[in-house]
Amino acid sequence: MRLWTLDFKYLDRAGLVALWRETLLAKKVLSGQTKGYKCHPQLDRFRDNPQLINNYLLSIWHEANERGYRFDKTKVGDTVPANKIKRIKTPTGQVLFEWIHLFNKLEKRDPKKNQKNMDVHMNAIGVCEIFEITDDLDRAEWERT
Repeated sequence: MRLWTLDFKYLDRAGLVALWRETLLAKKVLSGQTKGYKCHPQLDRFRDNPQLINNYLLSIWHEANERGYRFDKTKVGDTVPANKIKRIKTPTGQVLFEWIHLFNKLEKRDPKKNQKNMDVHMNAIGVCEIFEITDDLDRAEWERT
């Protein structure tokens, strides 16, 4: 399971579809509807405010919709109003780790998308709107390599 911190515009088609499915699974895990994945480290950042997973899903849905994909918006659920979101703090080191991880995936899977992403300056890498980037250069505590 990979719940990207990065802005979803950087993902290729396969990555965005996988992210949608994995986030739907994460939503079920957080609401106690599954037996597995309960201790998955990617979920740690959502445990304090599990409703934020719906905002995360909505962001994925918006990206998919912009690309012309037909994801089922009814699966999103109730979101936290934008002015009431307590953004999840994420270290800069985590963003850079994910950027390199995505680069390595896309190098094999979608070289065109990878080339497009290479035009993004390291200081300008965008993240999903529910995250707030901190200056810490370490990876997040929940990240497993």
